[in-house]
Amino acid sequence: MNYIIAIIKPFKLDEVREALGVVGVAVMTVTEVKGFGDPKGQTEIYGGAEYTMNMLPNLKLEIAASAALTPQIVETIEQVGSTGSIGDGKIFVRPLSAATRIRTGEKRETAL
Repeated sequence: MNYIIAIIKPFKLDEVREALGVVGVAVMTVTEVKGFGDPKGQTEIYGGAEYTMNMLPNLKLEIAASAALTPQIVETIEQVGSTGSIGDGKIFVRPLSAATRIRTGEKRETAL
């Protein structure tokens, strides 16, 4: 099992979610996050004054998946989540040693 964490642009969520549904992802957690990286923030004008936003809004997707499905999930997020611009995001994959469904007590991949 693997734990996939993806940081994507907020306006890409619906496209990514639909594409992941096609490959078999039924459950994921989405969190609004802020971060910075290559874009180094962007300059905005507010109230006639110019200022730099250092922390840009993004979404964090968290998905627990079987090892067999992981490459397809990563490829889907990479293809559908890309705009071709700096700041499209990142995908991280970590091994997941345990999973338990609280309601039923199911373990490992059956809990996913």
